[in-house]
Amino acid sequence: MEFGHVNLKCMALLDEANTSAYGHPQPTRVTMKVEKGPFIVVTGHDLLDLQMLLEQTEGRGVNIYTHGEMLPAHAYPELNKYRHLKGNFGTAWQSQQKEFADLPAPIFYTTNCLMVPKASYSDRVFTTAAVGYPGMPHIPEGPDGKKDFTLLINKALELGGYEEDKVFTGINGGTELLTGFARNTVLGVADKVIDAVKAGAIKHFFLVGGCDGAKAGRNYYTEFVKKTPPDTVVLTLACGKYRFNDLDIGEIGGLPRLMDMGQCNDAYSAIQVAVALADAFNCGVNDLPLTLVLSWYEQKAVSILLTLLALGIKNIYVGPTIPAFFSPTVLNVLVEKFSLTPISTPEEDLAKIMQ
Repeated sequence: MEFGHVNLKCMALLDEANTSAYGHPQPTRVTMKVEKGPFIVVTGHDLLDLQMLLEQTEGRGVNIYTHGEMLPAHAYPELNKYRHLKGNFGTAWQSQQKEFADLPAPIFYTTNCLMVPKASYSDRVFTTAAVGYPGMPHIPEGPDGKKDFTLLINKALELGGYEEDKVFTGINGGTELLTGFARNTVLGVADKVIDAVKAGAIKHFFLVGGCDGAKAGRNYYTEFVKKTPPDTVVLTLACGKYRFNDLDIGEIGGLPRLMDMGQCNDAYSAIQVAVALADAFNCGVNDLPLTLVLSWYEQKAVSILLTLLALGIKNIYVGPTIPAFFSPTVLNVLVEKFSLTPISTPEEDLAKIMQ
């Protein structure tokens, strides 16, 4: 519990760092079309690496596409202002080996959520910071904190990209993604949200977020979002959203029913929205018509889950398997104290939540 509170402070610091540097995210539609010509795909999480690359590629005839958890970068005004930040390529991190196989462009690996490159494209992989693979170019940080991307840019120009525009899709066939619904955006329309709840137009909120992976059972989250009632809103964040973020599930009062709040690091935004709504309705977070349905994977997801528990948030659904540190004794305590629930089927869980 103490660790969870410390992690909340860390998330607040990261939120302040990102928003003070790049502005508060704004709702942004992101195409999955890749234009003809040289380009670079940037994967991972590091917004500063992306910013430096955008600065050095400006006017060079090289377009930049995000991949995986870099998608929310499009919503930051100070990054979105670069016209050659064109769109998003591919889907979730665990699909990299398939999606990068025949790419006529280099891939820039920043921190986190990476697959070991296969030989078929290892000659196009560039790494930085804590990421590194034998025989693949590594871009170090200079004494001034800057990085020189000359080799990466030259590789993009050499490979040349696609000869014609190519349109890719998400796993459900969608060709456009919507991101940028961080705390400032959602709280900026809080009056509309509150009125919709009071009028009965919004009956429930779901936060369907967390990590993704290749393990069987993760299609649960796709089916869960598809089956949510039309008078409910789905908030999402982290890489688990690639299971459903190309779906169009409609609007309520001009607001999209599916709102992407950003990276896993942006769990702070979700917490702030929940706290603000609780204040607006003069109740506790656990009294809100809000259910967290988390897609579990280890790593920093442990920290975020401990933060949620430290804040006293109850009735969290977690799957497709429960965390490895949940011994039977620990699980019993969490079920008893926090009503934590392992997922079952989308139909059964929705019926239980909405009753």
